[in-house]
Formats: sequence, structure tokens, C-alpha cells
Amino acid sequence: MSDIIQLLPDHVANQIAAGEVVQRPASIVKELLENSIDAGATKIELIIRDAGKNLIQVVDDGKGMSETDARMSFERHATSKIRGTEDIFKIATKGFRGEALASIAAVSQVELKTKQKDTALGTNIYIEGGVFQFQEPTQTSEGSNFLVKNLFYNVPARRKFLKNNNIEFRHVIDEFQRVALAHEGLEFSLFHDDEPIFKLRKGTQMQRIVDIFGRKLHPQLIPIKEDILWCQLHGFVAKPEGAKKTRGEQFLFVNGRFFKSPYFNKAVQEAFEGLLLPGYIPTFFLFLELDPEKIDVNIHPQKTEVKFEDEHLIFALLRSTIKRALGIYNIAPSLDFERDPQLDEMMNKSFSSKSNNIGNLKMPEIIVDRDYNPFLEERGNPQIEIQNLTKMYHQNISAEPSKINLFEDEDFDEDLMRLPNGYWLFNKGDSTLMLDLGRMHRLLVAESNKKSKKSTNRQSLLFSLEYHMNETEKSKYKAIKKYLPELGFEMSINHESVLSIDAVPEGLKESQVMKFLENLFDVLEYKTEEEFLQFYQNQWNKMQSKSRFDFIYKVDAEQLIKDFTALGFPEFLPNGKRCFYEVPFNDFKNKF
Repeated sequence: MSDIIQLLPDHVANQIAAGEVVQRPASIVKELLENSIDAGATKIELIIRDAGKNLIQVVDDGKGMSETDARMSFERHATSKIRGTEDIFKIATKGFRGEALASIAAVSQVELKTKQKDTALGTNIYIEGGVFQFQEPTQTSEGSNFLVKNLFYNVPARRKFLKNNNIEFRHVIDEFQRVALAHEGLEFSLFHDDEPIFKLRKGTQMQRIVDIFGRKLHPQLIPIKEDILWCQLHGFVAKPEGAKKTRGEQFLFVNGRFFKSPYFNKAVQEAFEGLLLPGYIPTFFLFLELDPEKIDVNIHPQKTEVKFEDEHLIFALLRSTIKRALGIYNIAPSLDFERDPQLDEMMNKSFSSKSNNIGNLKMPEIIVDRDYNPFLEERGNPQIEIQNLTKMYHQNISAEPSKINLFEDEDFDEDLMRLPNGYWLFNKGDSTLMLDLGRMHRLLVAESNKKSKKSTNRQSLLFSLEYHMNETEKSKYKAIKKYLPELGFEMSINHESVLSIDAVPEGLKESQVMKFLENLFDVLEYKTEEEFLQFYQNQWNKMQSKSRFDFIYKVDAEQLIKDFTALGFPEFLPNGKRCFYEVPFNDFKNKF
């Protein structure tokens, strides 16, 4: 049998390797911005065309490269950051593997102009599809100017899988923001199709966050700061009213490098326990500084995952520090003002000896009698328990449960009672239903809007409303603004990214406008016009709907149940959430 294993040609090997580094235009943006930072730049300019598909240009005032270094930078595994294996475990720079530029050049047309300080001429290099074309002296400014053109021009199958420009540019903005947030001492600017998107001055961490995400976030930010022996934590979390239902404004950094960690996100979420509505995610910008030897950033091609030596301690640090800050700013109970003494003990032990066994530390055991009910006068007597439970409900209900006849065509009575948590108990036939009247009302509103199919009327506002947009919201607004006039909105962008709103759809209260727009801008991306219009309609239905806490009078509940019955008493909303939960009477009987 003949031999079948052979070496791949260099250009094929480079294209395969590029697949790990270059997934989309945003991947190149990340690599080039980080290279500029490593080069000591103080000003970095990012220029994008067609969401990066046709041009990604990064211009910096860094130290530049010599003629030889410029040529070597495009070779695979060529790097100035690593000399030996031990260097991998104490990395303090952004890029270090040495394959980024080679990978980028393998799937695009790349031109580099670079010049070092105190040299008369710089150098100009051009590489196409990984193949070196020429290198020559040139007049250029100090620093580096990278131009990446026609991404995936030689790999059409990969170019075909790029998303539309709105989505790809959204990813570019994400990478730009991550780098800019971690380096508030540098100036950054971003242009897309000749339009300025960001012009970020150097300043404080707070200024950088506000410059990116808008002034309306400023009053919501709570400073976070803790300095222990081997780790420093600083940054900001937003008050509960700044929480959102979608992820997007959750940022974690370690030594100036953005990373993702569901585990640490959970620590922040737990610090807000009891302060957020279900499904909401806190907004945070948190920065960790620790010894590079205690982390491993080399476990993911995009370097967005980081392995920590003491991640359980950092989890405790995040949770404890944020809870204390929320307490200090009167967001959470003051019981959490002091840091957990056990956390201090664990931190000190961890620092003093690497051989300590943290697993031997035991949490205090709390024993709870789950059968205890403080409302019971006697324990163990089912009859007395039922009597006292009935008393407990009546304490919280303004009127005694009464027999009402909801349906004229039925010859039996129905029981209806409101619970303190806003749900209603409704005896129907041989079952008890626990009703969420808010969801039932939302379904009725949706059905009513679907049947009416009226064109949206516009109501002019006596005074214009102003919505201060951040650049992310501005980008999303531009993507959907063509649909807004036919939906009843009249608005335009004025100075400093302020959206001036002169008219809104009839039925939308002025007090609801800002929240309604926030919800529209909060979605990461709208893939199609149909997807946007469907989301818009869902948000409109929510704005018109009541919550279950709005139903406090029995007469309103009765009418809603009648209307819902005429609809067929559907059990679920279109998104799969229940409108009611049914418990047969026999299930209650079997409990005793």
C-alpha cells in the first residue's frame, strides 16, 4: 500500500491555523488593538468599512518596528514576548503566541507601514493571501499603520458565513469596548464608513465607562474596591435599576485583559440576591489585578477564558465586596457591611502557605425545623393546622372569600381568593387553579391587538423627550430607524447623541417611552425585519398589559376570567410560560 500521509502546503496550513484566530472581522480588531497597546501607544485609531469585511485599519503612535522586525512579525510563531517555557506562565502582555499576524495575512490582503523613533524612513510591507509581495522604505509617521483588506477573499466559503453588516459591526464594537474599558489612560477612536462612532479621551475609569455607555449610567454606578494581600479588586456595579434581562454590560478583566467566566458572574449575581426581579442580570465593570503566575491565559485561542489558581477565593472576594458596597450605599441590608471574617481567614491562610488545605474549612451548620409554623397554636393536629392556615390567609385578604357565579350557563358556584403574592386561587370543577392574572391579561391584549390590525396612530408630544444614547444604542437605532415612523414614532438624533422624540404611538404613555426604547435597544441584534417587528409587538403588548399585582379587586378578576374563558382558557403564553397551574382536589386530599 502506498504512503498517504503528507505535509500540507504552507498556505493551506496557514489558512487552517487562521481559523482558530480569525473567526470574523472583530477577531482581527481585537488582535490589532492589543498589538498597539503592547507597542506602547497612547493614541489608537480604528477605521472600519463594511463592518470590517472590506477594511480594518488600526493606526497607533507606538514605538513601531524595524525593517527586520516588520518582516518577521508575519512569520508563524514569531514573537518578542516569549524566550523560554517559563515565560508562558508569567505573561503580562496582550499578544504572545506569535501566530496572529500570520493568520490574518493568510486570509486577507495586508499592508503595514511602520516607523521607529529617530529614524528617517519607515518600512512598507504588502502580503496577499499569506504570500509575501514586497517590502520597501517609505515616508510614514512614527508608530504602525495596519490595513487589512478583503477578509476571506481567498476563502469564499468562510466569507459566505459572515453575518450581515449590522451584526458584524456589533461584534466589532464589543471588542473595541472591551479593550477601551481596560485602558482608560489611552485615547481611542472608531470610525465606520467615514462616520465617527467613538472618540474617547483619556481619563478615569468612571469617565471611560460613561463615555462608552452614556451619561444615564453615571448616577447608577457604585464603586467597588478591595485590596488584599495577593489580589486587588476595583471597578463599579450598577444599582438594581440598572440591571437588564439580556447580557451585554457585564465586564470582567484580569490584569487589563477581558475574560468570560460564568462562575464569577454567578458570584456577582449572588451579591444582588433579593434585589433583582427574576430574569434580570446586574450591570458590572470589575477589574482584578494579581500575580501573572497565578493565572493561565493560554487555554483559549481568543484568550477570553482564564484559569485561576484560587478561583474559589476570588468568588468569595467578589461576592463579599459587592454585598458590602450595596449595603454602604443603602441598596442592601446593613448586615452585610462587614466583610465575612471567614473570607479574611481564608485569604490570609492562602497567602501564607500554598500547602494549606482549604477543603478542611467547614461552613457553620444551621439546623432548620422545616415543619415549624409560628401560626399554629398546637402541633400535630391537622384540623387545627387547617384552621390556622385559613386565618393566616384572611389576615392578608381584604374581603372574605365568597361564592360567586361567574358563568350564567353553569349551575355551580366558583370560589375565588387573592393570595398575598398577587396570585389568585380559583376553584373550577374538581380542581383548584392558581392564576397569574398578569400573564392572562397579556394574552388577552395580544389577541386583541392581533384582531384589530389597525394602523398605528401617532400622538404628538407637547414637549419633546430626550433620550441620551450611548454609541451601542446609537448603532442599534440606525439599524431600526426606518421602521419607526410607520409604528408611530417621530424622532431624530441631535447633538451629542441625544435622541429627540417628538411623537409616539397612541396609547404609549410618556412615562413609558424611555423604558420602551431601552427595551428595543437592549436586544443584541435583530437578524431580520420580521424578527424586529415581532419583538416590537411583544414589547408593545407588555406595555399595555397589567401585572398580577395590579389585580386587587375581585370584580376585575372576575371579568378577566370571563374574558379568558371566552378565549378558550389557554394554559400557556406563546413563549411557553404558564398562565395558571392546576391542582386536582384529590391531590390535596392525598396530602393528609
